[in-house]
Amino acid sequence: MQDQTEPRLKHFPITFFAIVMGLMGLTLALHAAAPVSPLAGSAGRAVLWIGIAAAAAIAATYLAKALRYPGQVAWEWRHPVRLAFFPTITISLLLMATALAAEHQALARTVWHVGVVGQGLLTVAVINGWISHRSFEVGHLTPAWFIPAVGNVIVPVAGAEFGYIETSWAFFAVGMMFWGVLLTLVMNRLIFHDPIPARLFPTMVILIAPPAVAFAAYVKMTGGVVDGFARVLIYIGYFFAVLVVAELPRLVKLPFALSWWALTFPLAALSVASFLFARLEHTALHQFVAVALLVVLIVAVIVLVLRTALAIVRGEICRPE
Repeated sequence: MQDQTEPRLKHFPITFFAIVMGLMGLTLALHAAAPVSPLAGSAGRAVLWIGIAAAAAIAATYLAKALRYPGQVAWEWRHPVRLAFFPTITISLLLMATALAAEHQALARTVWHVGVVGQGLLTVAVINGWISHRSFEVGHLTPAWFIPAVGNVIVPVAGAEFGYIETSWAFFAVGMMFWGVLLTLVMNRLIFHDPIPARLFPTMVILIAPPAVAFAAYVKMTGGVVDGFARVLIYIGYFFAVLVVAELPRLVKLPFALSWWALTFPLAALSVASFLFARLEHTALHQFVAVALLVVLIVAVIVLVLRTALAIVRGEICRPE
């Protein structure tokens, strides 16, 4: 048993936390759909607790890895791609707090505070890692590098409702600044350099997340007003969604990897943004888009859960890189 279990634990990747982000994103999308379908609200509660259970299991496993194989965790921290996935831990907490806020506000506030502190520390640590003495190559840059920036923009989604306006604006400002910087770098890498490796190509969908989350955060901080800047944000999100659709023929041919979970949270973020836009502006078109995105998201999560379970049974993941 040890010959099989120990190596798997040693190579248990930080990218597993992307599963928690996907489940929490689905929860928020279902909550946003509740005014349209009461069934969505009930389903959202169920997915929330499934996501919390998954978060606990993944966190416990990764903690066991950190205690038994600290060198392997250090290797992931030094890895040019996996480094960006460490903030998925605190992003998951922030999403969890947002999902809990409606019915468990005291718990939600506690989780949010832990997530905010962790996100702030990880943002500084990750960016410091980027600009340290280590040299990164252009090929190391993928849309996954957006993850630390996205985490900062998520802070206001619940923070504004909790009354932490200045904290929300501070994190929003940092997230937007690095989104702009990284968007320029990523587009340069996509246009002028070698294509992204096949197993990381699904991270292209992450391009959708920053403007979609920023829309929801900005609207929350401005008291529910959809002004010109808010419209700019959501339509940028739609553009990147269309761009991803144009890449579908390439995406569907790729082999499964945990990076496929990168599809879920951006779809959820754009669905939530669309439901919010439709509710505030009373537009049927945006509501239709929101529902369509939610349906695609639900199908994607079901398929990925089944495919991930199959990959675990087959030993296709948790292997040396």
